This record gives sequence, C-alpha cells and structure tokens, in this order.
Amino acid sequence: MSGWDEGAVFYSDQAQFPRGGPGGDPAADLTRHSALRKFKEFLRGFTGPTGDFPYRESLVHNRDHVTVAIEDLDAFDADLSDKIRKSPADYLPLFETAAAEVLASLRSKVAGETGEMEEPVTGDVQIFLSSKENCLSMRSIGADYMSKLVKIAGIAIAASRVKAKATHVTLLCKNCRSVRTVPCRPGLGGAIVPRSCDHVPQPGEEPCPLDPWIAVPDKSKYVDLQTLKLQENPEDVPTGELPRNMLLSVDRHLVQTIVPGTRLTVVGIYSVYQASATQKGAVGVKQPYIRVVGLEQSRDNNSNGPSNFTLDEEMEFKEFAQRPDAYAKLCSMIGPSIYGHADVKKAIACLLFGGSKKRLPDGVRLRGDIHVLLLGDPSTAKSQFLKFVEKTAPIAVYTSGKGSSAAGLTASVTRDSSSREFYLEGGAMVLADGGVVCIDEFDKMRPEDRVAIHEAMEQQTISIAKAGITTVLNSRTSVLAAANPIAGRYDDLKTAQDNIDLQTTILSRFDLIFIVKDIRMYEQDKRIASHIIKVHASGAAASAKNTDASEGENWLKRYIEYCRVTCKPRLSEKAAEMLQNKYVEIRQKMRQQAHETGRAAAIPITVRQLEAIIRLSESLAKMRLTSVATPEHVEEAFRLFNVSTVDAARSGINEHLNLSPEIANEIKQAEAQIKRRMGIGSHISERRLIDELTRMGMNESIVRRALLIMHQRDEVEYKRERHVIVRKA
Repeated sequence: MSGWDEGAVFYSDQAQFPRGGPGGDPAADLTRHSALRKFKEFLRGFTGPTGDFPYRESLVHNRDHVTVAIEDLDAFDADLSDKIRKSPADYLPLFETAAAEVLASLRSKVAGETGEMEEPVTGDVQIFLSSKENCLSMRSIGADYMSKLVKIAGIAIAASRVKAKATHVTLLCKNCRSVRTVPCRPGLGGAIVPRSCDHVPQPGEEPCPLDPWIAVPDKSKYVDLQTLKLQENPEDVPTGELPRNMLLSVDRHLVQTIVPGTRLTVVGIYSVYQASATQKGAVGVKQPYIRVVGLEQSRDNNSNGPSNFTLDEEMEFKEFAQRPDAYAKLCSMIGPSIYGHADVKKAIACLLFGGSKKRLPDGVRLRGDIHVLLLGDPSTAKSQFLKFVEKTAPIAVYTSGKGSSAAGLTASVTRDSSSREFYLEGGAMVLADGGVVCIDEFDKMRPEDRVAIHEAMEQQTISIAKAGITTVLNSRTSVLAAANPIAGRYDDLKTAQDNIDLQTTILSRFDLIFIVKDIRMYEQDKRIASHIIKVHASGAAASAKNTDASEGENWLKRYIEYCRVTCKPRLSEKAAEMLQNKYVEIRQKMRQQAHETGRAAAIPITVRQLEAIIRLSESLAKMRLTSVATPEHVEEAFRLFNVSTVDAARSGINEHLNLSPEIANEIKQAEAQIKRRMGIGSHISERRLIDELTRMGMNESIVRRALLIMHQRDEVEYKRERHVIVRKA
C-alpha cells in the first residue's frame, strides 16, 4: 500500500477504459487512460536535440497530420513505444485523440457569431509513424507479425481509384424507426451490425423482428481510402522466383500521394481481411494486407538515401578516386572474364556512372543517362556484358527483345479481379527508374514495340492514355541494348545502312553505337583461345575463391552508388570552348564529305551527339569524384565517340570510292557478264548465277560485289529472301 500518502488525486477506471491487456497484472499494465495522458505529455513536452518542441510546432503549422518518429517515442517512454509496436490498432486511435486534444489546447479562442469567445473547432489529426530500423523482407512476414507494426520496402506497381470508407455507419430500424450509430473497423474491415433492436415494444405494438437494421448511407461518416500494390524490389528477389506482392491500404492524407513505379518504404499494421464471397475458400482463411500508418518515398538514386555509407567506406572511395590509374582500374573491373573489348568496357563504365541531370529554369529536364548499343557478330560476348551490368548496377532489369511487348516495357492497364476497375501496372522501364535496362536481341523486337521506347529514352517519361487512365510515369533509365545485323553476321560488303536494320530515329537516341566484329587474326585468336581455356580450367579453383570476386563486384556496386549520389559534375569553361570547336569541326567535315560524295552520312552528327559527348565527359569526371569536367575528360569522351559512333557511320563498303583500278575493272567486267546472262525481267537463283560466272574464271567475291553495286543502282532486285535475283528495266 505504499504511495497512499503522496497526496495524489485518484480516480476510478471507467468501464469505457477496460483494464490493460487480457490476463496479467492490471496494475503493471498501462491503462488506456494513462496512455492517453502520456501521449499528450509526449506531444506537448518532447524536446528535440536543439531544445525546441518539434511536435508542438508541427501541430500548430499542420493542423491535420503530424509525423512521429518511433525513436523519439522510445527516448520519451520505452513502455509506450513498445505498446505501439505490439498492438498498434488499439493505441494509435488513442494517440490521434491525444493529438486532437493537444491541438485544441494550443489554439487560441476565436470570436463566435454572437461575439462571445468560443473554443475553436478542431478536426481529426492523423498520426504518421516513421522509423529508422531495417526493413523486413516481404517473404519473411508471417503469422507471428499479425496485428503488429512492420516495416517493408518495395515498388508500388499499381494504385486503385480513391474510394470512400465509412468510419461510423448510421443504422435505422425498419420497424420502430429508432436510429443508432455503429463504429466501423479501420482498414479493409467492415462494421459489426447487431442482430436485434433494443427498443422495448409498447403494449399492442409489434416487437422488432431479427435483423431489423438497414444502413443509411447519407448519414454515415466517411474517409478516403485507396489500395496500392507493393512489389518486392527486383534486387531482393531470389533468382528464378516470381516477385511477391503485398496489398496496402492507405487512408485520409496518404491517398493519391503515390504513382506506380515509385520506390517506397512503408510502416504499417499487418492485418487480415475476408476476401470477397465469390472466391471459394475456407471460412477461417483470410487474406493478409498492410494498413499503412506512415510511408516515405525513396530518393531518386537509391532506396536508403545517401547516409548509409560508413566513414571508412567514404574515405576508401575518395582515396581510390585520387589514384592516377582509377579510370583504368575501374574499366578492368568491368566484365573481368571477357577478353579484349577495352573501349566497350570504358563505354559501359560511363553508362554505369551516368552524367548529371539538369533542370532548366523553364522546367525542361535534360537527361543525364547514357544509352549504349552493341551491334555485331554472334559470340562476341554482347550478352555477357549485359548480364554483368545487370548484376553490377544498383538497379537493373534484364529483358530479351523477342519476349517483351510494348506494354511489358512501358506500362499496362489491367483490370482488378474483385472490384472490376482498371489500374496501372508499371513495366520494365518504370521499375528500373534510376537504373539500367538491359535489352538483349534488340533487333528481334517488333517495330511497333520498339517505338514504345523512344519517349522513355529521350524525354525520360512514359505517357499513357488507355481505358480512361491518362498519366505520365517517370522512367529515368539508361538503356544498354545488344543486337545482331540483318544477316546475323556483319557483312563488310554492304553499307552501314544495309547492315543496321534499325531506324535512324532510334539510332540517334543512342549515345554510343559499337560495331563488335569477330575478326579472324591468328595472334588474337590464339590469345582469346588461351584466355577462354584458362577461364574454364580455373573455373573449379575459382569457385573456391569466389568470395573475393563477389566482394570486388560488391565494392564496384557501392562505389557506383556513392558516385551517383554525391557527385554532380559540370563542364569547365575551357572544356566547353573545346567542345564547341570540335563539334563545329566535325560538322564541317561531314558537310565537306557529303559535298564530295553527294550523299549524306549513315549516322548523322546532330545536337543529340553533342549532348552525348557532354554526358560522357561528365561521367568520366564522376568516376574521379571531381565536380568539374576538364578538357582531358572531353578528349577521352571524343575518343570514345570516334571509335564507336563515327566509326560505325564509316563502316561497310563506301560505294566504290576506295577500290583499286584493277578491282574496279574486274567489277565492270562482271557486271557486263551478269547483264549478258540475264535479260530484263528474267530471274535466276543467285547461287546458280555465281556458280556459272565462277566457272568462267571470275572471283566469287568480285561477282557478289558487282551484284551489290547493281542492287544499289536499282538495276537488279532480290526476291524470296535474297535467293532469287530479278533484273529490272
């Protein structure tokens, strides 16, 4: 009986505050009344590290919601935060009541209509919880977490329309017209309607039957409710498994804050709802969902924000960036099992680091992402590069051209099975927002699907107008694509246009286009063969040392993430001047070339290519963690641009400018023979024609070249997949 003589005020707990939890010692447990009092004290009296009152301030400024950090609640009263964690559904309404009462006491009285001072009317206050603890994985949440507070991260892939959810349902008795109000469970739960009316019948009056209540929708109270679909982050999904989804329900001030494709971190109450009656299943089996009580959108670049690098890591990264050979070292880390292709590796390093995004005063966005196209022969390690980038980039999605449609790459509109309404689901380009999309077999895509990528590559958004949904989604991604030429192999006898079966519209959107050829050279073949045999022979030994390799990969991933978050380089004045001069010079050369040959170049050099060189210079500066791109960076960017895109524009047969006189003479003879052999309008199999002319002592490659030149002049045309030749007039 200690403590009776303290002179405190005592009160009895009313029936509306049932004691503590079930079982246990009631005195040891927090009663709801004291919890309410403590919540009020917390909101009024919690001081921040600088000595201010953060929650009081935010309540005065935002009258309808306040965000509370669970860590602050921990520091104030550990018992209280434990209660919120264990049974949030009971204590959060108390917290909101406390907030509304505190707000009412903080506001000054206002003059009413009659001129008397009255208490101001305060509405409800919504409490958002935020927490710094680590996220749980969606797969690990099970029955143990039921009705507890959980924190998960993922990508919102779908958002429903806003519905109205009743908080209090007004019921009317059919018989005696008496009215009563029933509270409705929050989230996706319903109201519990009593079976009988408690009206006492007068003599001669008919008693109320069972189930007499009917709901009166106009008199009930409602709040906004929206359901979201959250999918695991692609990097958390185990290989070969489908990503899991989780249903979220958000209400009041959280509705319509999220568009599909956003990365979220969600704090919520794990609860269940009874699925619709149409779905067959046992009565006791319920569908889980999360009732959201706080969410934050992740920053653009990575899911945990820039603060998750330790000081040691930062020191190590800065030290590495100061090394003179940092650029070469980074390029050697890319695709270490692939031999050669030094320039392709450098380009992929640039793609992983990316340039700087810019936002102009008039709201126009300039992209900082670099797009690379690898075009070339089979077995030149193109897909290997794509797989490597998928593993190394902080956010990456890998798709193959044949197996992906336009809707799968951009966004699709699907119909919800239960509510029959349409909603948006983001595709690969939306899910990889802030990362890289790797598209293999780019040439095998259907042309109408390839067009869907145009907007995503240049404007970095995806616009949709389908089924009554009109919206714009973000897709700030880099694209790394691999393609084969038309005939499967790169044919040196054809011009660049004939080899590359892609439209100029999509080619001009790629910053770097590499033509990867399988050149047969004795020395090189020997080196490649020994490299591949070494890789296979040491494969068994390497799996033992695997941890080292994965550590290097992991280090590279962290370094890329760090550079992308912390460094936003700009061009220096000298570099800008140099760029301008070089660009004008290249355009001049191109004009001269077009003037001399009378034909335009295959790959045009336009302002887009100038922007590409600027982005490359910035990404080269970003690798060294410098904030200014110098003339050296511009030099290297130009070199990369020259060995890739400009080289691709020049490749292939240059009409017949570069032929020696003897060969030109032989080609003329071959043309005369072909014309003699084929009359106008006649057709013959290509194989047979070549065989006949080789029997006459001509070289096969000369005959093929002659045919090609005649085809370009439109004197012959190919039919039946190039097997049959027809001579035209």
